[in-house]
Amino acid sequence: MLGLNKKELAILKKLTTPIKIQDFLDKLPRNGEKQGETYMSPRQVLKNQKAHCFEGALLAALALWVQGEKPLLFDLKAVHDEDHVLALYKKNGYWGAISKTNHATLRFRDPVYKTLRELALSYFHEYFADDTGKKSLRSFSAKPFDLSKWDPKWITTEEDLGELVNALDDVPHQNLLPPKNARHLRQADKMELAVSRLREWPLSDPRT
Repeated sequence: MLGLNKKELAILKKLTTPIKIQDFLDKLPRNGEKQGETYMSPRQVLKNQKAHCFEGALLAALALWVQGEKPLLFDLKAVHDEDHVLALYKKNGYWGAISKTNHATLRFRDPVYKTLRELALSYFHEYFADDTGKKSLRSFSAKPFDLSKWDPKWITTEEDLGELVNALDDVPHQNLLPPKNARHLRQADKMELAVSRLREWPLSDPRT
């Protein structure tokens, strides 16, 4: 099924809900890319037992696909900050998101968002640069990125998926911030900055 071997398929078949998928991702150490930038396939993530946001989103999307749902990605673009990629799911007409992150706030979202804009806005307030506190989220992919329409090699390849990253980056994005309101944004305060520095996986962890 989908090019997966028995062991891989057995793991993914156990992840029967978005919550179980999220719990699985949370237990994976972060991929600190100590040997250089990576964009690993789900097979490589399971093999190496680590992931960053894009890699985690791919694995989550695949797990949803195994359960009969569409494998959808959602891209959040930031300015002077890192972008964030999520796996989308939908329950009873409402969107939710599965997120692999080392941060305290840019995490799982319950299915309570009627539109993708509502979902993206749920990340806006906490999406700021750790050093300056300036809010940095600016846009989101206007439509779900459907991985079922992509070459299925993304599931099992040993090669980096830079081409897929570029394709996601190139899809139309919708702005979140009204340009005239950019000067009215409040920077994160001391408490918010303190929370933002919490990490699930230590940056010095040798496994990452």
